[in-house]
Amino acid sequence: MQKDSTAKFFFVIGPCAIESHSFALEIAQQLKDIFAKEELQIIYKSSFDKANRSSGNSFRGVGLDKGLSILAEIKSKFGIPVITDVHEAWQAQPVSEVVDYLQTPAFLCRQSDFISAVASTGKPVNIKKGQFLAPWDMKNVIEKARQAAADAGYPDTQFFVCERGTSFGYGNLVVDMRGLQIMKETTGCPVIFDATHSVQLPGANGDSSGGQREFVPLLARSAMASGAISGIFLEVHPDPDKAPCDGPNMLSFKQLPKLLEELKAIHAAIKAD
Repeated sequence: MQKDSTAKFFFVIGPCAIESHSFALEIAQQLKDIFAKEELQIIYKSSFDKANRSSGNSFRGVGLDKGLSILAEIKSKFGIPVITDVHEAWQAQPVSEVVDYLQTPAFLCRQSDFISAVASTGKPVNIKKGQFLAPWDMKNVIEKARQAAADAGYPDTQFFVCERGTSFGYGNLVVDMRGLQIMKETTGCPVIFDATHSVQLPGANGDSSGGQREFVPLLARSAMASGAISGIFLEVHPDPDKAPCDGPNMLSFKQLPKLLEELKAIHAAIKAD
């Protein structure tokens, strides 16, 4: 994948967390095959640590060292770019030495030192909009990131802004499709739409979050039809009901081919206008 991913539509996709070495490689192989067949660009996503959990007993992943080793193997073996979340400022540099893209959790988008640390690596960064922010507030986040990158000697660093829903009362998120265009215009960055976390129901299961995965295709199609996005973020799993984290809002592999065909058709129709 080229550093500037705006030229052709792309997907950030993979399971929520790295569950094991064999699981991660099996999923990467399947996704590479699916997306090669569809002639679509892919960035493989999975997390070595899920630090933002409802309960202290929730599954978090395999850890930094093992996770980075697995991601490096996926990148090398399958020839696909990889992205993962960074949760603390000190993680930014070692993670950037392995992955092609960094991603920041939505909850941390206003943590100035954290954003500066990630931006200072010079790697492209997908910055998720906080569930508590208006879309136009992302302009300030991106300005911080750009300044930090420039100060570190990387003035041409590519930043993406990612929509993943906005808090609506207790335990619910909504997506304002106007925000996709607003973020694109106010930040000057390519916009990624996170279709799976946007259907999350935070804390709905008491000790874990719930979700409404049945609405993932609807939101993905709507975001694509807006014409304002450059990529779609999807978390997928062979059996979401058995996933150790975020299962209720992950898409099953069985649903993926049909959705990709629909999104390709919508994208082609938009480009034809």
